[in-house]
Amino acid sequence: MARAKRKGLTLVYTGDGKGKTTAAVGLTVRAVGQGMNVKILQFIKSKKRSYGEMKALEKLGVEMVQLGEGFTWLKTPDVHREALKSGWAEAKETVMSGEYDVVVLDEINNALAIDTFPVDDVLPLEEVQELIRHKPEHVHLVLTGRSAKEEIKELADLVSNVHVEKHYYDEGVPAVRGIEY
Repeated sequence: MARAKRKGLTLVYTGDGKGKTTAAVGLTVRAVGQGMNVKILQFIKSKKRSYGEMKALEKLGVEMVQLGEGFTWLKTPDVHREALKSGWAEAKETVMSGEYDVVVLDEINNALAIDTFPVDDVLPLEEVQELIRHKPEHVHLVLTGRSAKEEIKELADLVSNVHVEKHYYDEGVPAVRGIEY
C-alpha cells in the first residue's frame, strides 16, 4: 500500500514478561520483507555493548541506535538524564522526518516509568503523547517496555501485554547469549 494511502498504527508491547523487544524485531523483519524502511531507537541499551539483534538487522539494512547508558543503577542520574534528553530529541526528529515507514522506540516505556530520579523534564509524557497524535500519517510507531503509561495505552491502536508465567531467571540462570542479547 502506498504511503499516502496508509494509516500508520501505534503499537505498544508492554508487561513484565520476556519478548517485547523480540516482538518489535520480528515486526521489523516482516516490514523490511514488505519493502518498508524501518529504524529502531533503543532508550536504555548502551552503545558499549554488542547485541545480536543489532548485528542481524544491520545485514537487512535496518539502523538500530542505542541511545541509553545501560541499567539505571550503573550510572549517575545526570548521565541517564542527558542520554534521555538527547535520545528523545533524536526520536522526535526520526518520527517526524517521515523518512521511515516504521519507527520502534524500544524501552521508551521503561524510560517513562523511571522513578528513582526525575525524567519528566527531559522525556515529557505529554510530548510522547503529542508525538503519537501528530506523527506523519503513514508512520507505524512501536513503543516497547515494561510499565507502559495508561496515557500511552489509550492512544495506541494495539496493546500487547507480555506476561511472565515462568522464567529461568527465577532458577538462577543468568542472561543467555542469543536469547537476551
